[in-house]
Amino acid sequence: MHLGLLAALAVSLVVALALGSERLPVGGVVDVVRERVLHGRPGPDPVLDVIVWELRAPRVLMAAVVGAGLALAGTAMQTLVRNPLADPYLLGVSAGAGVGATAVIAFGALAALGAWALSVGALLGALGAAVLVFGVSLAQGGLTPLRLVLTGVVMSSAFSSVSSLMVFLGDEPRATESVLFWLLGSLAGATWAQLVAPVAAVLVAAVLVLGVHGWLDALATGDDTAAAVGVPVAALRIALFVLTSALVGVLVAVSGGIGFVGLVVPHLARLVVGGGHRAMLPVAALGGAVFLVWVDVVARTVVSPQEIPLSVVTGLVGAPVFLLLLGRRRYHFGGGA
Repeated sequence: MHLGLLAALAVSLVVALALGSERLPVGGVVDVVRERVLHGRPGPDPVLDVIVWELRAPRVLMAAVVGAGLALAGTAMQTLVRNPLADPYLLGVSAGAGVGATAVIAFGALAALGAWALSVGALLGALGAAVLVFGVSLAQGGLTPLRLVLTGVVMSSAFSSVSSLMVFLGDEPRATESVLFWLLGSLAGATWAQLVAPVAAVLVAAVLVLGVHGWLDALATGDDTAAAVGVPVAALRIALFVLTSALVGVLVAVSGGIGFVGLVVPHLARLVVGGGHRAMLPVAALGGAVFLVWVDVVARTVVSPQEIPLSVVTGLVGAPVFLLLLGRRRYHFGGGA
């Protein structure tokens, strides 16, 4: 299964590099990638090299990294709150990022950072939201699944209202359109420099959650069962909260809010390999990467030269898939097919 998904991801990356407003020959794309990766030099065709390596490659790789990260975060979040409807944005991180991004777009905040202003503003908003949700939950009695869900939902609504107010008060005439497009997710403008943070965040998160896969299996069965087998439930829940919030904050900062990936892909992984996190986490990550690479291809080619926000595509695909999952009588959250 893992080898099949790796092969599918490799093929998807190459084909995605060839597709766009200007379709390129797959052979030419392979030549550029081979020369760049194996020999560290430009491809034989300078124009093709610029299009493939400088313009498309960062975006395609960003799609794979963000897709993998959202799938990992969704899996961890569903285990954290023991809720099959949980997604990476449940704790208000995305809505908080929206506040930061709106401040940049509507009021020109952090303008001194230039091209990095939007990403930094979104990251600061996301981390601020996570700290606020964490503090409110602790003040109300602890990080229980129900309290996290309720606090996250309420705070998300509050952050969204703040974003709307900022758009209303801002002087930027196109702020509403810009904020809406960002909130719905986009990978336009991805660069090699922007890839560093999300790649590092996804790799660290993957290593950490795989390292405690046994504890995650126990936590998914309930706090009492997990505690009975020696799992430090409170510490694990706090660690998952911090890890998931940081990961989602970094991903949202570079891609905006992309719905359904972190909700649907973990369920598909459970359906294929069962509920054990050791097998499910790699499948979810690879599946999320493949899925978002193709979502991005659709988003930038269907109405080219215009682009469709990524959440529009993921919603149109993800909603029917999730409904089909609900219709499978033998599928259960935390179990296999």
